[in-house]
Amino acid sequence: MPRLSDSMEEGTIVRWLKRDGDEVARGEELVEIETDKATMAYESDTAGTLSISATEGATLPVGAMIATIGDGSDAVDTAPPAEPPTAAPEPADAQPQPTAETAAQAKPGEAGERLKASPIARRIADERGVDLQGLSGTGPGGRIVKADVEASPAGGGAVSESGDQASGRGVVTTTEPSRTQALIARRMAESRATVPSFNLQTEVDMTTASTLRAELKASGGETPVPTINDMVVKASALALREQGQANGAWRDGRFEHYSRVNVGVAVAGPGTLVVPTVFDADTKTLSEIASETSALAERVRSGTITPPQTSGGTFTVSNLGMFGVRSFEAVINTPQAAILAVGAVEQRAAVHDGALEPRMLMVLTLSCDHRILYGADGAQLLARIKALLEAPLSLAS
Repeated sequence: MPRLSDSMEEGTIVRWLKRDGDEVARGEELVEIETDKATMAYESDTAGTLSISATEGATLPVGAMIATIGDGSDAVDTAPPAEPPTAAPEPADAQPQPTAETAAQAKPGEAGERLKASPIARRIADERGVDLQGLSGTGPGGRIVKADVEASPAGGGAVSESGDQASGRGVVTTTEPSRTQALIARRMAESRATVPSFNLQTEVDMTTASTLRAELKASGGETPVPTINDMVVKASALALREQGQANGAWRDGRFEHYSRVNVGVAVAGPGTLVVPTVFDADTKTLSEIASETSALAERVRSGTITPPQTSGGTFTVSNLGMFGVRSFEAVINTPQAAILAVGAVEQRAAVHDGALEPRMLMVLTLSCDHRILYGADGAQLLARIKALLEAPLSLAS
């Protein structure tokens, strides 16, 4: 099992792209693997005959044997011998997951033909629990494409219903989470259970920043107009560059400090949450950040984001302001030192220059890992982000 992201500890075999006994060439795609970040195809680093030892659906730690190519003499022993991998037992009421052989089976009336579906369509179908066998493709040659899956009734996996008359809840529907949803649930639970966190909150006057953004939008230039969240990403990156303690992590009982400032931006995808990374955000212009975050968000929503694009983050920004949420507490994306929760920009009464007047205000909540970031450190970081946002021309540097 290869390590496909910096935080990956285990991976799930989603689908073998080659059959047992096939001859494969160097650089040829072998298998789709789901990590804690995304699902991606893994390419062979050598040529020879493929011998598969891990079944589809099996979840194995990094370094465990999943296959050999040739006689295996070129393989590097990166982990102690693992027990023969087996897929996790399915609940009694779960629908069987498709395997490479069943996925290749024809639809009714098309015996012997391979099911045609794009990789994006397969990935989204897996996340939503959609059975590709029941879909009609609208792509070339009847190929199932992304639009076909999105237009089908969504599901999250195996569904069962049971009566619950005694409690008065009526019919109870139980849905199995997708692999990604189950992974998110586990990681969030681990963060809550293991990280001694505390929260700091401040209110930012975004009047000048909002006016500047409106002027940029009205100018009608070709460069992308930065969103409020882009400004927060840039301000956070500059503040992290000045305060290196926050641009780090607590890992295995030691402090880690990073030379690069890479800001992750939480993006909601179809039934999931993904955090793509803006690398070296402290050295990029607002326009560059705006272009990059827009492209990354679109890749998340289309299911084409890759693990390298979601790895290497040193800090995370989570924004629910677009939903009218004034303030909230975000769960730390371990092992990072902190995460910044961004609320809505709202017009409210505030004292400015000694007079009460309407101002555009925004609440920021910083959640900190107390093992690496202490109260004064977190307060200084949050104060610096506030100062930068209230003087938005400083973000242009």
